[in-house]
Amino acid sequence: MTDAGIEALIIPRADEYLGEYVPAHNERLQWISGFTGSAGTAIILPERAAIFVDGRYTIQARQQVSSALFDFHHLIDEPPLDWLLDQLGDVSIGVDSRLHTYRWYKETQERCGKAGIDLIELKSNPIDDNWQDRPLPERNLVTLLGEQYTGESSESKRRRIGKAIEDQGADLAIISQLDSIAWLLNIRGGDIPCLPVLMATALLRADGSMTLFTDPMKIPNDLAEHVGSGVVVESEANAAAALTSLTGLTVLADPDTTSAFNQLRSIDAGATLVAAQDPVMLPKAQKNAVELEGMRNCHIRDGSALTRFLAWLQEQVSQSHLHNEATLADQLRAFREELSDIRDLSFDTISAAGANAAIVHYDHRNGEPASLTMDSLYLVDSGGQYLDGTTDLTRTVAIGIPTDEHRRMFTLVLKGHIALARNLFPKGTTGVQLDVLARQHLWQEGLDYDHGTGHGVGSYLSVHEGPQRISKKAPCPALLPGMVISNEPGFYKEGDFGIRCENLMVVCEAEHNMLGFETITFAPFDRALMDISLMSPSEIDWVNQYHNSVARKISHLVNDEERAWLESATAPLA
Repeated sequence: MTDAGIEALIIPRADEYLGEYVPAHNERLQWISGFTGSAGTAIILPERAAIFVDGRYTIQARQQVSSALFDFHHLIDEPPLDWLLDQLGDVSIGVDSRLHTYRWYKETQERCGKAGIDLIELKSNPIDDNWQDRPLPERNLVTLLGEQYTGESSESKRRRIGKAIEDQGADLAIISQLDSIAWLLNIRGGDIPCLPVLMATALLRADGSMTLFTDPMKIPNDLAEHVGSGVVVESEANAAAALTSLTGLTVLADPDTTSAFNQLRSIDAGATLVAAQDPVMLPKAQKNAVELEGMRNCHIRDGSALTRFLAWLQEQVSQSHLHNEATLADQLRAFREELSDIRDLSFDTISAAGANAAIVHYDHRNGEPASLTMDSLYLVDSGGQYLDGTTDLTRTVAIGIPTDEHRRMFTLVLKGHIALARNLFPKGTTGVQLDVLARQHLWQEGLDYDHGTGHGVGSYLSVHEGPQRISKKAPCPALLPGMVISNEPGFYKEGDFGIRCENLMVVCEAEHNMLGFETITFAPFDRALMDISLMSPSEIDWVNQYHNSVARKISHLVNDEERAWLESATAPLA
């Protein structure tokens, strides 16, 4: 830092592609701090350092990060830049512009300028310069995904998106979101665990032609035949030079998803920037009929795996086999790996016993996995990547006899889940407007949860897909037919237990020219945790109808013993 002439270094949990999932060789925040969560920022000063995480990771950060080296702050309540500007005088802040959005860079540059502080775009990242045992990137060959799974050819998609680029007055667009590139080309990669994408950057022109900058060794020989005409593959090392050659062109770039580096190099070339959302994002989010059918089918298969796991778990507990979290996660994975078209998990399974479930994104691999204990709760949040879709579901299970508090809090969470699942809403409604439905029963008790209620899910792509979401934090885009989104209210009592009830839903046309949700996840909720005295007749009816659907769709996919357990688990509530 001294050699670079800076007194502060900002290190986000991000890489050059600005996605949520970061491969091992780009985990810069983890290298400097030890923190393994999916969101956070570190700030390094000459004599001190600070780490900022949101409410999902406040407990985890204190477990993983040295308090002797780092101060702890809340990412939302104490924004890193606010804190940093309070610490500094007339000094310089260094950033790697590849790791920040263009919007963040411009806003930070403006605020620093007003404070008399220089924001310096570093020529090299100090972490990269000092990371001696840095892992090598993956070099896996991409998979060509046929139209029986995608429902539309790459050439058709590129022409369609190219027309949208032209309609916004641009000659081309910078496409840097990895799932956008995979969707456009109908390919899937193996560069990042659980996220089937290829690490690349692309320039998509208004005529639908495209230059893909990536490692050519990952591209199969028959890519050209698969994607149709108009796609050129170049080494990713050529991307910066290509951006500096855009002189006189109008370039569409998303200020919130495309790196500052890419846009600054375009400006250096004399290009005119059009700030607009990634043009692939909305079309990708609105699944076509083929994608939706695949999503429905893979959820039924996936639900059978979780049902088999839940039946196995109850049998193990009844025999006093109180396994640890790692064994449980491995067993669930084994059930999934027996399914057709399985390719990977969609994220690392959250297998959390007792108090660990109060850590929203708990990872049993970060320490000694805890074992189940009687009369407690176990939370399992998991999903799979299949050729025909992506799954994500959470179940909370009683181990032994649940307490009255367990049952009360589970029921309040479930009531919120039901309220959202069965709601109708007018076209143009956003996730901010719907979020209160899931929280209302907790709010009446003076309680809440510190995470969003719903996130978008891709089709054999990212388990966290934008722009759709349900959250109390604005802005949220309007929900549109074909979007897949989660429904996952929760409650977390630190040091004691955690509860979450999660299904995936499709936004669909409903009666009276309204929109509604179709639940596509099928696995039992734990009836032992339901306090029916707190539930209305219509809520009880919803559970009974849902469980009836689970039994109908899953029973033929399990063996006789598992089917007997399923019949009991989905029996009507009294």
